[in-house]
Amino acid sequence: MADIHKTQSWIGELPGKLRMIDQTRLPEKLVEIDCETVQQVWDAIKRLSVRGAPAIGVSAAYGTVIGMQGEMGLSRSDFNSKLTAVTNHLASSRPTAVNLFWALERMKKIAEETTLAEPAEVVTRLLAEARAIEFEDREMCAAIGQFGAELMPDDGGILTHCNAGGLATAGDGTALAVLFAAAEAGKQIHIFADETRPLLQGARLTSWECQQRNVPVTVICDSMAALVMREKKVHAVVTGADRIAANGDAANKVGTYSVAVLAKAHGIPFYVAAPSSTFDMSLASGNLIPIEERARDEISHGFGKQTVPDGVDVWNPAFDVTPAELIAGIITERGVISSVSTASVQAMIGSSRRH
Repeated sequence: MADIHKTQSWIGELPGKLRMIDQTRLPEKLVEIDCETVQQVWDAIKRLSVRGAPAIGVSAAYGTVIGMQGEMGLSRSDFNSKLTAVTNHLASSRPTAVNLFWALERMKKIAEETTLAEPAEVVTRLLAEARAIEFEDREMCAAIGQFGAELMPDDGGILTHCNAGGLATAGDGTALAVLFAAAEAGKQIHIFADETRPLLQGARLTSWECQQRNVPVTVICDSMAALVMREKKVHAVVTGADRIAANGDAANKVGTYSVAVLAKAHGIPFYVAAPSSTFDMSLASGNLIPIEERARDEISHGFGKQTVPDGVDVWNPAFDVTPAELIAGIITERGVISSVSTASVQAMIGSSRRH
């Protein structure tokens, strides 16, 4: 991704603010917005100005700092109560992306480990932890890219769904990090980006990122995936994930499950790229992953134009779950989980990762 504009950046020290690209405005305009209150961070996550599980986690961490940097004059007891209120509010923004809860737990742990410290010192530690979460995500993206690039064809098409690039993380992304690393290694790949209805993250965001990196990309309607596979234009599929259960079932943007089924039918390997922070080892299977349902008007009035008659029901789940048996491998910063199962996931991730 171009370095001129980072997906999100902490501006200043203490007090500071969170600056981010407003992804709802892409690709028509590159607009940055500043968040200076917890509510502004919550709103940015909810309306998808910032999206993608890792990026949401980073935003929540910095949102915690924003919520607490004006509370340094409180007693430690009142400070702790305020911290609980801030993290609980941020946690309510989106229910599926586990990185959100993982990041907030890390922020709360800072307070738990500094029970004798004054609030000002705790806030300083909170900012350091948020920066660490951002840095670690950038490093994880790079490692995912290197492990995944080896699995990609030397010359061929790769399909991806939604956006799992730099806009969704603090680095080069998860799925797109794999593809960018493959391209940098000299592999002659061509990306096919599903539009990803109803909000078109593939058409608006993935194609924009590929364009910034000069990686060949073709946008297709979601309904064209089977056709490009049958015509042998696609040789691998790589997507990101918002939460992965202990058995390897993976939740990602709605439509991912369909792509995985199609890939299986056409003998094409389907890979998921995600950091260890996306695994929720407290959930035995994907049936237990909470699925966010979003507003009716995202479908009925997509981008301001009514496309569904008044009074007609609309169902708008934001995610679906791809069963582990359809996944050829999960690419993590620690390596690739092949023959995806509870045992192979635990061997790579461990049993303690939970939100």
